[in-house]
Amino acid sequence: MSQAFNVVSLARKNVKKMTPYMSARRLGGEGDVWLNANEYPIAPEYQFNEHNLNRYPDCQPTNVVLNYAAYAKLLPEQVLTCRGADESIELLIRAFCEPGKDAIMFFPPTYGMYSVSAETFGVEQKKITLFSDWSLDVKAIRKNLSNTKLIYICNPNNPTGNVFNTKDLTEILEMTTNSALVVIDEAYIEFCPEYSVTSWLKNYPNLVVLRTLSKAFALAGLRCGFTLASTDVIDLLLKVIAPYPLSTPVAKIASQALNLDGITIMKSRIATITKNRTLLSRALSKLSIIEKIFPSETNYILVRFFNSRKVFTTLWDQGIILRDQHKQVGLSHCLRITIGTETENLRVIEAIKALC
Repeated sequence: MSQAFNVVSLARKNVKKMTPYMSARRLGGEGDVWLNANEYPIAPEYQFNEHNLNRYPDCQPTNVVLNYAAYAKLLPEQVLTCRGADESIELLIRAFCEPGKDAIMFFPPTYGMYSVSAETFGVEQKKITLFSDWSLDVKAIRKNLSNTKLIYICNPNNPTGNVFNTKDLTEILEMTTNSALVVIDEAYIEFCPEYSVTSWLKNYPNLVVLRTLSKAFALAGLRCGFTLASTDVIDLLLKVIAPYPLSTPVAKIASQALNLDGITIMKSRIATITKNRTLLSRALSKLSIIEKIFPSETNYILVRFFNSRKVFTTLWDQGIILRDQHKQVGLSHCLRITIGTETENLRVIEAIKALC
């Protein structure tokens, strides 16, 4: 009898050693209050009734590109639609980084897919830890630019919720003018649009901005994101993107979400989330079990507890699912709490209050 086939032996060495990104859904849980994935808590209503699913969609659906360009105040040629901002992260590495030669840089604690994407493609990772106040270590960045092709900056940052100093961002852009792309991930920028850097694209050809419909537009299940950049960058990414990144239903719903009515509704959602974030933070700040609530410009708050494990597991058992950040650099005993509905937030408050 022949020896059992071991498919793992065929895999690339770096993939065998990888730790996968554990998304909220992969982590699971059985709850009715889901506050672990930074989603909007109420489902939007969109209709799809096209009868052309026998045909492939456009590589770059015209209405989606035009609507987003108008929303972002850019030329359509500066907009690339993708399967969420996650695909944008990978496309940039595929287009600009040679495995074994080039590196990407990012700043923990931050979004985990920068690391996972680099690991997947066998690209070196330069991790420059944020200062204790969550600011960028610009001097360390300058010292580590050799062979760096891409610098990922999540702004506002996930999971800390803060925005970075404008002066630091411009300094990084200027020090990398002829050597690297600076990729500003603006997944949460709708909650603080005054900090967006899309208007800087005309002055910095090495700037790339990532966007998504998953957060403020309440369409996490749609998987639709955008890369905003110079036409030269977009043309290069079009060489490596999949033939049909957006399905026909996704394109149809995305174009509806980006019309004038859709944008108006999105802004009303932001007002509700911002109000609920303030109320939740105030209520939690009175509880003795909490050490610190970090300021946030997003649809979540980061909270440091004196015993985060007890809080996390107790609420988990009650069907209230939060995101444990305890293992992230500098985030010991921290939980990230997505802002839910008023009812959901009250359940969180009462559940944590019971532990005090």
